Order: sequence, then structure tokens, then C-alpha cells
Amino acid sequence: MDLARSTQGKRYLMYIAQNYSYAILRPLQQEILNNGGEVRWFLEGEEVNPDYLQQDEQRLHSIEDVRKWQPHASFVPGNVIPNFIPGKKVAVFHGFNAGKRVRRGQPGHFAIRGCFDLYCTQGPNTTQTFEQLAAQHKYFRVRETGWPAMDTLFEANPDNPYIDASDHRKTILICSTFSWRLSLAPKLLDTVRTLRDSGQYRILVQFHPKMAKDIVDQYKALQNSDLTFVETDNVIPLLQAADAMLCDTSSILLMFLLLRRPVVTFNNQTPAAHLLNVTEAEQVGHAIAEALSHPPELMANIEAFCQQLHPYQDGQSSARVLDAANDLIDSGGKELKRKPLNLLRQFKMRKKLSYWRW
Repeated sequence: MDLARSTQGKRYLMYIAQNYSYAILRPLQQEILNNGGEVRWFLEGEEVNPDYLQQDEQRLHSIEDVRKWQPHASFVPGNVIPNFIPGKKVAVFHGFNAGKRVRRGQPGHFAIRGCFDLYCTQGPNTTQTFEQLAAQHKYFRVRETGWPAMDTLFEANPDNPYIDASDHRKTILICSTFSWRLSLAPKLLDTVRTLRDSGQYRILVQFHPKMAKDIVDQYKALQNSDLTFVETDNVIPLLQAADAMLCDTSSILLMFLLLRRPVVTFNNQTPAAHLLNVTEAEQVGHAIAEALSHPPELMANIEAFCQQLHPYQDGQSSARVLDAANDLIDSGGKELKRKPLNLLRQFKMRKKLSYWRW
């Protein structure tokens, strides 16, 4: 692929609604800029913090600004994008398929909402389903590219702020989704306190940005020299710093597994051989110790799972996404049917964005 030739002169919009989307799209932004394209950011809603924009990143403040700029393509690490945004719409996903929700018999990861022209899938275990859905709906393409957020995962980071070279204890990263039904956070507060007080590990805690404030405050209150609560728009350094993870059903555990490191889960909704799943708080400490021993069977199961989830370790997923988007732009996607009107969803998005021009 000649990315430089096909990217020069094109305009690409990063359409985001959550803070974690910055880290997902920045490797893709860098690939675009390296090949002569232009990038702008549009921040939808109040859950994304504009302060996380870097000084050299340019923001479009309104839908009218976006329409005047006329992007050739928009990249979306989310579920929807309005049809009144110009150009092709490319889904790059906000996480891996963690099997948390079911919609019409399909996990939520595979919900087709009629918004996208291209889905850039992460690995074989999602590509096949999306290809089947593409054959059924006929208005979008599917290209297996890997996930741009993973391009920096395997890079050495000598300035990682979460690594303490003077502390030789193992580091445990605790992550949790925000759903009360699925979250470990309200159920394991005392367990985490006991784990901290043992002094056996360095503990890092990071929660989904939608986690209830009272839960966040309780964990912040646990902070001392053994436990640090982290709020960040980029979890990659956290993942790189940890030796093992304690999690629930959050898709962040799948990112961590790609480092070929073990995960202990608490009441995971889809327990499997690549996880050490426990169902009682009293089992957590023993499971962490077992994980850190790297049982050969567990590690072999993790490797097999990663080959299906995201086999790419070359740091080139952003290049593949950009190539797929450029191919769609240049060809026009003439083989695709028109997307459904989605009148109710589009009305809701117009209302949310207060945009009523046609």
C-alpha cells in the first residue's frame, strides 16, 4: 500500500465522545500526519474533556465547522455517528468484545446501528461475524486491521510513570467496569484493602470513567504508598507497568492479555480457560498468587486466545485502518447499498447536538 500517495490532501475527522478515545485514535492520527493528511477533532457531549487535547491537535467546535471542513472520512471509537457528518464513517471500536450485552441474540459488540460504511475489525474472532453481517446488510465493508490503540502496547516505554524501579514487588492492576451488576468495585472494597495492607504488592487502580463517584471516592481513600488510584485518558502505560490484573468483565482485561500476562477475574460473565475466574471474595488473594506463578497451561491458553483476538504485534494496525479507509474513499464504495434512514436515531442525535439544519 502506498499510504503517502493515497493520504496526501485528504481530511480525516476524529469523532469522539469519551476521554479514552484520545488514546485509541492518536496512533492513527500520527499515521495520517506522517503521510501528508490533515486531522481535526470533534468532541461530542459533556463526557469528553477538551483539556486532554494536546497543543498541536486542532478541534472543530461545532457541526457547522465540521460540515464546512468537509472531512473525507470520520473515525469513530464508539457506536454511532450522525449521518449529517460529511464523508465516509469508519468504526474502529472503543474496546474488545467482552460479551457484556446482548442485542437480538448478538453480543453488543456486533450491534449494527446503520451508521457506518466500514468496520475495521481487531482479529479473527470478530471478523467472521462482521463479514456475515456485511453479507446480510450489504451497506458496509469489513476489513481486519487490528486495533490502532494497540500500536504502542508493545513499544518500550522507559519514561513510564507507573513503574518504580526501586520497588521490586510485583505490581497488580485493578480495573473495573461501571455497571453495578458486573462491577467488582463495590463488592471487593474490603478485599482490596486487605490486599493493600499485606504490603505484598504494588497496587494500581483504574476504573471506567462512568464509575459512580461514591465508589471512586472510596477507592481514592485507600491510597497510600502501596496503592495508587489513577485517572487517565491513556491506559497503555498502566497495562505495561503491571505483572497481573484483577478485573471483572471490563474489556480492558483483553488488552492486558495481549501482553501475555495473566488476569484474575471476579464473576466474569464469560469465564474461559485463558482467565483465572473466581466467584468469592475470599478466593481473590490465592488466585493472584497463582496467576503470578504463570501456570504453563494458563499461559498456553492465553497465547491461543490472543491469536484469535488480535494477532498483530507489529504496531501497524493504524496503517491498515488508514489504508482501508483510503480505499473506501477512493473507490466511493459503489458496491454498497444505501444505509437505512434511521429516522429515530438521527432525530435523537440532532437533538443531542442541537443541530437542525438540513
